[in-house]
Amino acid sequence: MKQIKIFADHIEPDALEQFHSAMNQEFAVKGALMPDAHSGYSLPIGAVVATDGMVLPAWVGYDIGCGMCAVRTTLLKHEILPHRAKIFDGMYRVIPTGFHHNKRPAAWDYQQYPMTPMLKKLFDKNGMSQLGSLGSGNHFIEICHDEENHVWVVIHSGSRNLGHSTATHYMKLASKSGKAREGHFGFRVDSEQGQDYITDMRFCLEFALQNRQEMINRALREIYHLAREGEKPQRLAFINRTHNHAEEKDGLWIHRKGATHAEKGMEGVIPGNMRDGSFIVVGKGNEESLNSSSHGAGRAMSRTRAKNAINMDKFKIQMKGITSKVGRSTLDEAPDAYKDIFDVMKLQKDLVDVTHHLLPIINVKA
Repeated sequence: MKQIKIFADHIEPDALEQFHSAMNQEFAVKGALMPDAHSGYSLPIGAVVATDGMVLPAWVGYDIGCGMCAVRTTLLKHEILPHRAKIFDGMYRVIPTGFHHNKRPAAWDYQQYPMTPMLKKLFDKNGMSQLGSLGSGNHFIEICHDEENHVWVVIHSGSRNLGHSTATHYMKLASKSGKAREGHFGFRVDSEQGQDYITDMRFCLEFALQNRQEMINRALREIYHLAREGEKPQRLAFINRTHNHAEEKDGLWIHRKGATHAEKGMEGVIPGNMRDGSFIVVGKGNEESLNSSSHGAGRAMSRTRAKNAINMDKFKIQMKGITSKVGRSTLDEAPDAYKDIFDVMKLQKDLVDVTHHLLPIINVKA
């Protein structure tokens, strides 16, 4: 009997069908669906599956290493408020968003991390120019405050085009037809192709972390320059947690696709939406969830439906008091496009404890 646990109170039929199709594979041993689960391709977003001897690129997803970083600073909310318009503009000046890259490559000592010749070719093309860029969609930078008005910087981003191209290569390689999104195809972990994917996935995980680190450094320099000119930026806490990866544990390969690693005592970051901020959490090490939690609120509607269904005036009212980009370009990221994050957090009280609720002062999206 396979171990299966669903932590959501309502999941769309397509997502359930995807999940059970995945769990019907002979190599799938254990699986769980997080409270924010919704349909994706091959495996739902918000799914965690443990496999015996197999690694599946499609079960990690296109944005390898996508995740969250949070930094607590020495600043207080009242120091930020007078400068928030300039900080907002400054974020867009020092951090490329959307499909934009850096004009000059960033610096990173990447030689310590192995990669295959395939990935090296991709990386040499424009990898370093992507480093320190945000991307688009649900990726964001937020300057927030906690219950005691300490200022935090929170970033959601991944491995950019490097990870997407790497994932596409291996998904096509695993598929019998050469189509990236087809079926539940993967590699034996002891095969040459399996080892190549694991090597390149791990490099993309490091790249994604370095990408977030670079953005945090740029954001902190900008914020401190405006709020405390002349003072060196300081970090009182730093949390990094990915939610698109595969890792080996106890002889099985744990695939998390849109799920936050939540071992006992492990800190994590679970974002809500543009209005409701993010939660700093500590994992409880729940074995039924394969030591995982949600990676956010989860979409309540597709991007296309959101752009057609959500009222712009309501969106503007919801974002009142938060310095952000509110318009047609971000309408698919409006709070109503997502599930209620407070309901989602209640559903995972056995998975994580909340230590801080961070509320946005400034929100930056592409």
